Amino acid sequence: MGELGNAARSAAGAVRTAAAVRWWQGPLIGFDLETTGTDPAESRIVTAALVEAVGGIPVRTTRWLLDPGVPIPEQARAIHGISDEQARTRGRPPGAAVEEMAAALCERLAEGTPVVAFNAPFDLSLLDAELRRHGRVALAERLAERLVAPVLDPLVIDRAVDRYRKGSRGLQRVCEVYGVELQDAHEAASDALAAVRVAVALGERYPVQAGELSLSALHEQQVHWYREWAEGFQAWLRKDKDPQAVVDARWPIR
Repeated sequence: MGELGNAARSAAGAVRTAAAVRWWQGPLIGFDLETTGTDPAESRIVTAALVEAVGGIPVRTTRWLLDPGVPIPEQARAIHGISDEQARTRGRPPGAAVEEMAAALCERLAEGTPVVAFNAPFDLSLLDAELRRHGRVALAERLAERLVAPVLDPLVIDRAVDRYRKGSRGLQRVCEVYGVELQDAHEAASDALAAVRVAVALGERYPVQAGELSLSALHEQQVHWYREWAEGFQAWLRKDKDPQAVVDARWPIR
């Protein structure tokens, strides 16, 4: 894993033995994808990043560039900046790359390190779909067997602890609210680190609702918070937009 990886694991062991240290002060793993679209069942991964951080300070970053095997729509390219040519000439075959991502995520979770994913049902469900597409063991099956630490979703936590705030809940806006610098929006590693730092800020700002909870309790809270939000959003859609609207209430993976 290298010196930085060993340093992160040493830090993880230290914080787990210190009762006074909260989860947001210790090691967290940020995960983010940039993709061909917005449907996790059909979209393909273009870039991905895993950022290991302690107290919001990055200690190791792993990046992937994939050849998704399908054309990258102009709208998606305009967001993350990766062209078809870049993906074809520099990107890795997706099957091996998504296997590496899943193995790395599950390894960290099994070790007890939480994974931070902003809007987790999108990123984790898309990774799950890619694994299935390429004949690999699905992410949902791996997590069912190896989940020790939880997934932390700053979007879910933010909606729950500051539910009356108006306006966008996108990562860029949420970073502004919590004073987190987002240096290169829609670059996977930058977004992953920003999500970690938002999680840290949430834990510090809202100790009773989030920061002082155990990781297992916070995971269960997020399941409840997401279901509550999904049911409310579905009711609003059915009343004002589409009487047949369905909002999937499963979190962190569909």
